[in-house]
Amino acid sequence: MRSMSVRLPARRRLGIGAVLAAGSLAVTGLAFAPAAAAVAPTSATVTYNCGFFGGGLTVLTATQDGTSATVTVSSNITAPLPLAADSIATTLTLKKAAGGTTAFTGTKNPATPTGATVTVGPLTGTVASGDSLDAGGGTLRMVLFGITVTCTPTGNQAPGPFVYE
Repeated sequence: MRSMSVRLPARRRLGIGAVLAAGSLAVTGLAFAPAAAAVAPTSATVTYNCGFFGGGLTVLTATQDGTSATVTVSSNITAPLPLAADSIATTLTLKKAAGGTTAFTGTKNPATPTGATVTVGPLTGTVASGDSLDAGGGTLRMVLFGITVTCTPTGNQAPGPFVYE
């Protein structure tokens, strides 16, 4: 059996070669592209004592986009009265493993009926690569109806600190 070979015109061979070269470069670029910045873990729990206002197990959910980060706080604190959306000024302070603290602030919250648990965030803050942040040693402050509620953690967060890339 004879094999048949098809000979393409020179301009056609160059076009196919250029497409193959561009495809190879694209694949190589993907292989060496930096990974998206991420925080781990993305969720942790900590128990807060808020004095007269109660407290309890609280879920912290973190995200990261470069040096910008957010934390959403889902608490066991119950609303004493109905709370309007975006009416709680909040500051969450997390302790840095290397010393100092990082603050996450904001006024984002959903409308909350009387007796429902309070959720605030996303609260925004700035982080650096390698930051290790823990609620233990920090505070959670919420201003509701002009009253400041200060919550202190009873221990460190679990499963461990937020570590930012």
